[in-house]
Amino acid sequence: MYIGNVFIEDTFAEAFPMYATRFLITAENKKWALIAAREATGFATSIIMSPAEGGIEKVVSPSTTPDGRIGCLVQLYHRDPMNLKFQVLARVGQCILTCPTTAAFDGLPKVRRRMKVGGAISKFGDGFEKEDALNGRKIWRIPVMEGEFIVEDSFGVLKGVAGGNILILAKTHSAGLEAAEKSIKAIFKYGKHVITPFPGGIVRSGSKVGSLKYSRLGASTNHYYCPTLKDIVEDTRLPPEVNSVLEIVINGLTLEDVQEAMGIAIKAAASVDGVVKIDAGNYGGRLGPYHIRLHESIEKVKNMNIDV
Repeated sequence: MYIGNVFIEDTFAEAFPMYATRFLITAENKKWALIAAREATGFATSIIMSPAEGGIEKVVSPSTTPDGRIGCLVQLYHRDPMNLKFQVLARVGQCILTCPTTAAFDGLPKVRRRMKVGGAISKFGDGFEKEDALNGRKIWRIPVMEGEFIVEDSFGVLKGVAGGNILILAKTHSAGLEAAEKSIKAIFKYGKHVITPFPGGIVRSGSKVGSLKYSRLGASTNHYYCPTLKDIVEDTRLPPEVNSVLEIVINGLTLEDVQEAMGIAIKAAASVDGVVKIDAGNYGGRLGPYHIRLHESIEKVKNMNIDV
């Protein structure tokens, strides 16, 4: 399959289930909502070495938030729910509670599985905290030096999907970076319920499972796609003209959300001159049960006009 002059490999991204939560940070203005969101999702690129995976989903209008202020939706992911709860408590307590003007609310109110967040963090109030209700939500009001911090009592947890991805193969570094940046902008603009957890949403150091040389390593450089190795390794997957590869990794609340976001990213990347091919990272089906085919992702968004 081609989009313009860009070849779309007939392959799949191999994704896997992870426990996910989603919460809303509101603040006096967009600046402080984003500051808190970036702090709360820091060091959360890959569960390979980070304590969680996380990212910013989108900025939301004051008309849609419980306290009528501008907000930012964020997501966090972990392999097991107990560690996910610990990460949420740590990040809400250290990155949002401490940030001027912020409040924190559940972003999955219809999900049955819950984890107690506000009640635990409320103990910071040293007995002066108060249980209250706000627009039908159980909240805690915690006195702080600025005034008070409002946090919802519980956050929803569900089985999300992590590891959706595309690989952008380009002739030059500048073309690859432009294509990757356009993909991220398009996902943020048109995607639903997804995040891109790596720096700026882009991965330059894609990995493979295990190592050819070091037996104790759980992951190592994806040598199949390293341009500096294409004339050295026999199993390179790079055409001769490709000199840069960047990866977009996508986590989402549902498989359909991730599949759609992959299609959006592919269409955006394929619009850039100098992109040769779109591929995907997989491990022959050994890593995860979700095999998201590139061609099917494109079909899902075939009628969507991607303008970034």
